[in-house]
Order: sequence, then C-alpha cells, then structure tokens
Amino acid sequence: MGTEGERLGLRERKKQETRIALSWAAIRLAVERGLDNVRVEDIAAEAGVSPRTFNNYFSSKGEAIAARHLDRARLIADELRARPASEPLWEAIAHAVMARFTLRQGAEGQGAEGAGGQDTPDRQWLDGVRLMTTDPALTGAFLQAATAAETELAAAIAERTGADVDRDLYPRLVAGAVGVAIRVSMQQWLHADPPVPINQLLRDALRQLSMGLPVP
Repeated sequence: MGTEGERLGLRERKKQETRIALSWAAIRLAVERGLDNVRVEDIAAEAGVSPRTFNNYFSSKGEAIAARHLDRARLIADELRARPASEPLWEAIAHAVMARFTLRQGAEGQGAEGAGGQDTPDRQWLDGVRLMTTDPALTGAFLQAATAAETELAAAIAERTGADVDRDLYPRLVAGAVGVAIRVSMQQWLHADPPVPINQLLRDALRQLSMGLPVP
C-alpha cells in the first residue's frame, strides 16, 4: 500500500489531468462550433466527466479556455525557480520561457504548451490561441488569466531577487514586461507571412527587454 503522500500526489495529478482535459475540450468545441454554440454540458461530455465536475474546476467556458494561458505561466514560474541561483535574472527568465514553448504538449498535458518552436505547430493549440486572443467574448476571461499569470511570475521573480512582491515595484514590472513580450510575440507569430517560428520571436523579444529596449 502506498504512503499517504503518494496517494495525495496521485490525487493531485488526477485533478490536474481533469482540469487540462476540460480546458482542451472547451477549446476544441469552441473552435469547431463557435463559443456561443457550446454548453458546459458539451464540454463535460467531451472530457468524460459530469457538468458538476466542470463547475468544480471552472466558473465559465471562458475561464476553461483561458486556463491554458494561466497554466503555462505557472509552469514558467516553476521553471524560473528551478534555474541556478547564480544565473543572471534575464538569462534565467529567457530559459524558463523558452522551456515552456520549445517542448511539445498534447491534450494529456505532458510537456510544454504545444506550439513549440515548430514551423508547423499543433493545429489545436494554434486555433486555441487565435480563439483566446481574438474572440471578444473571451476578453474578460483572458485578461483575468493574464493578470493571474503575471502575479505567478512576479512571485517567482521576487523570490529570486529578494524583493517583496507586495511592496516593491520591480517583480511586477518585470513580470508585466515578460507577459507583454509573450503576448506580442504570439500575436506577431499568428499573423506572420511568411511564417516565423515563435521561439525566434520570443528570444528576440526577451533579448530586447534584457537590453532595456534600446531604440532600433
């Protein structure tokens, strides 16, 4: 028989898998049918759970869709905490961000957030990004997720720099700048013609930030 800690760990993993499955189900159905034509019951059925289970994880369809953005931010914050303490901050941030965009992720939620540096990204992920960033009905949910994402990253930056996340401007300024760099890179990647790998755009954006955004 496993230990109590092992049982709790398994339970948390199952909860995370359910959360990810519901989020991807919401994205798939919204892309296929349009957000207005998707019910919570449809999302729950697609993920193989009950509507009550959906409501245990998310308060709305929009929150379920925007959860992919927030979950990636949490992984970036975890990645930053794992970087060597001797590594310069902006170098550590660049490694943390790129780690979550370079690896591939499937609907099962393993690895990073799906698009990677691929020239031909996962179609489901790409459609989900477009949905999150262009559908007016998702603006509020995406803004909430972006705010929470910056809070997650600011906490990790504060820990690394010895700053107070509640009293010092620096952690939130850096987290906000990183969030903007990711958002702008994704927007440019979505509309680039000819296509440009997203990791190339992200590296350039983070490099410019680390240099203080010098005038071109």
